[in-house]
Amino acid sequence: MVQLHLGKTALSVELAKRINGEIISADSMQIYKDMNIGTAKVTEDEMQNVPHYLIDFVSPDEEYNVSKYKEEATRKIEDIISRGKTPIIVGGTGLYVDTLINGIEFTEIENNQEYREELEEILKHNENGIDILFDMLKKVDPDSANKIDKNNTRRVIRALEIFKVTGKTKSQIDRESVKGSEYNFLVFGIELDRVFLYDRINKRVDIMINDGLVDEVKNVISKYNVSKTAMQALGYKEVVEYLNNKISYNDMVEKIKQESRRYAKRQMTWFRHIDSIIWIDGTDREKMINQIIKEYEGDE
Repeated sequence: MVQLHLGKTALSVELAKRINGEIISADSMQIYKDMNIGTAKVTEDEMQNVPHYLIDFVSPDEEYNVSKYKEEATRKIEDIISRGKTPIIVGGTGLYVDTLINGIEFTEIENNQEYREELEEILKHNENGIDILFDMLKKVDPDSANKIDKNNTRRVIRALEIFKVTGKTKSQIDRESVKGSEYNFLVFGIELDRVFLYDRINKRVDIMINDGLVDEVKNVISKYNVSKTAMQALGYKEVVEYLNNKISYNDMVEKIKQESRRYAKRQMTWFRHIDSIIWIDGTDREKMINQIIKEYEGDE
C-alpha cells in the first residue's frame, strides 16, 4: 500500500498507471457530492481511467466521521489487493491517514446533547467564545489542544464532550485505540519550498473563485440542509460568511487564501510526526515517481 500526501493529482494518476494501482482518497471534504470546486476534486478527465474511490459519495446534509471512513477505506483496500493491484491512498486529512497507518479501532462514545448545547451557547453569546472553549480544552486535554485547530469549533466541542462523557481525554482514548496496521505500507510526503507553496495556494484560490466557487456554495446551500461537517470545509465557510454579509468579497478571497496557507502548514506539522514518512522533492514529477517506484519495488 502506498500513501501520498500534499501532492498533485497528476502524480498519483501517473503512479497508478505505472504500478498497477487504484486510488483511494483520504480527503475529508472530497467525499461530499456537489462540492467540487472548493475541494479541488479530481475530474473524470484527470482520472485518465484510473479507478478512484471515496470521492463524491456522501450527501452534504449527512454527518460523516473518521470511523465510517476507516470502515469504507478498509473494504476498498481489501478489494483492490484481492484483485492483485496496489492501493494508493492520496490526500491530506491527517486523521484519515492515521487511522489506516496505525490500525485505529474506534470506540463508540455517547453524545451528551445537553452539554454540547451548553458549549454552543458559550460560542454563540460570547465575542471571544472560541477562545473560552479552547482554553477549557487546554486545561483538560492539552495534547488534543495542540492538534486541533482552534477555529474548528466542532472538533473542540467534541473533545470537551468526550471528556465530559467518559472522564478520559480524547488524546488518551486515541492512544488506547491504536492497534497497529496489518498492511505493509509506504508513506510519502511531498516537500515544496514554502514561498513556492504559498504562491501556488494563492493562485489556486484565484482559480477556484474564477471557476465559480461562490455559485457552487449557493447551490449546495439551496439544494441541501447542509451538515455542520460539510460547511467546515475550507473555502465554503468563508463564502457563507460573505453571503451572510459578515465580510466583504475581497476579505472573503483573502481569508480563504490565509486559511489555506495555515492549513497547509498544519498538514506539514501533522505529517512530520509520522516516523516512517519518506519526504520527496516536489519540484520534479518524474523524479518523484521514480523515487516512489524505487522505494516500492525495494519494499516488495
